[in-house]
Amino acid sequence: MAIGLPEFAENPENRCPVVLLLDTSGSMLGQPIQELNRGLAAFKEDVLKDAQASLSVEVAIVTFGGVVQPMQDFVSIEQFIPPKLVADGLTPMGEAIECALDLLENRKQTYKDNGILYYRPWVFLITDGAPTDYWESAAQRVKDAEENRRLSFFTVAVQGADMNKLRQIAPPQRPPMMLTGLDFRGLFVWLSTSMKRVSCGKVGEAVALPAVGWGQITT
Repeated sequence: MAIGLPEFAENPENRCPVVLLLDTSGSMLGQPIQELNRGLAAFKEDVLKDAQASLSVEVAIVTFGGVVQPMQDFVSIEQFIPPKLVADGLTPMGEAIECALDLLENRKQTYKDNGILYYRPWVFLITDGAPTDYWESAAQRVKDAEENRRLSFFTVAVQGADMNKLRQIAPPQRPPMMLTGLDFRGLFVWLSTSMKRVSCGKVGEAVALPAVGWGQITT
């Protein structure tokens, strides 16, 4: 299939899409949201150190704090401008997960329409709470997508998170992991390293998070 959109004509590399699904509810106020902002900046900085990853990694952000907001549609890491997140409101996690999955499906269709191959997408959920809305259908979508190898879903719990609820949302093969303190920078550097491995088609496993199917290209 001919490559259509200019962004793909200029850069036809296989893509590594990742959706950051970020809790910005009121409980994240203060140091947690500050450290999360620093972590996002570290993610961009670290990915840019790798030329191949810079061409392949695409980032989208969905936040949920009071309202669900697709804060950043998919962009290359060079175009990615880490937002300044602000904490406020409740935790509509179920709606946010649905939004993230829809955003990802739309992007995958764009890849297919333009003849671009892509690695299995990642969705990274980070939360310090529990959903305050209906979340059961979103959890089922996550499990179905994982079982059909359409994505890899990671759940990262910050201190205070409802681990019981998160275990019901996370796929059984990849249970929620507890963040050490507020080490968002370490988490995002891990994510950056993982994206670099995927973009190079390398097989590997990172420390402290479950293994995934690295380097699998989807047509």
